[in-house]
Amino acid sequence: MKFICLGDVVGEIGTDAVRKGLPSLIGKYGADLVVVNGENANKYKGISAEDAQELHFCGADVITTGNHVFQQKSVYSLLDEADYIIRPANYPASAPGTGMTEVATPFGKVAVINLMGQIFTDDVDNPFTTVDGLLKKTDADFIIVDIHAESTSEKRAMGFYLDGKVSVCFGTHTHVQTADEQFLPKGTAYITDLGMCGAHDSVLGVKKENAIEKFRTRMPVVFEKATEDIRLCGIFVDTDNRKIERIGEKIL
Repeated sequence: MKFICLGDVVGEIGTDAVRKGLPSLIGKYGADLVVVNGENANKYKGISAEDAQELHFCGADVITTGNHVFQQKSVYSLLDEADYIIRPANYPASAPGTGMTEVATPFGKVAVINLMGQIFTDDVDNPFTTVDGLLKKTDADFIIVDIHAESTSEKRAMGFYLDGKVSVCFGTHTHVQTADEQFLPKGTAYITDLGMCGAHDSVLGVKKENAIEKFRTRMPVVFEKATEDIRLCGIFVDTDNRKIERIGEKIL
């Protein structure tokens, strides 16, 4: 089966890039299913219901999220009602939404699981024990896991832990694409971070001047979204032919 997985969508620029570029990527790779991390799609912070609906309309079969998922209250009801957007499974059960969804395809059932790391992020349940429980609940033919985490070591450990148990395990959150795409020893396709969909002439999607001023002065700074060198970043995975390829498609 062929999958496209795209990293954190950053702001309106990132959403527009997905709208313009994803259909052609689907055609180029012949993708059967697309997973997009929409965690930062809103022009302010997080993801709104409208942002999620736009990404889904553009071709994202499943939208994963992360630590900013609850910033926009309009998404709460969508998380509860829609099966195409999920939040990290290791948030409290009382939080809106769920951490796993299943999609029926002509090639079999695909489960997508969303986890969040514990190192340098929110206080959440252990992602390793959480994923154990979810794997027992699904009989999907293919399983994709998004581990939204700051720490490279935590994401690498999760990849090896899930090797042979899932089809694809990728990391998100840092907005910087890593160069370690690979099939792990037991057959799981893996990359530490997909990167981001948005302005790459930036510091993680923010105007570089804003970030430099913040680091240099340590004073409050209003972060503005950057607008130059727009790219879609992620991976393409073909499980049948054991092919994994980084995506870094320049849009503008």
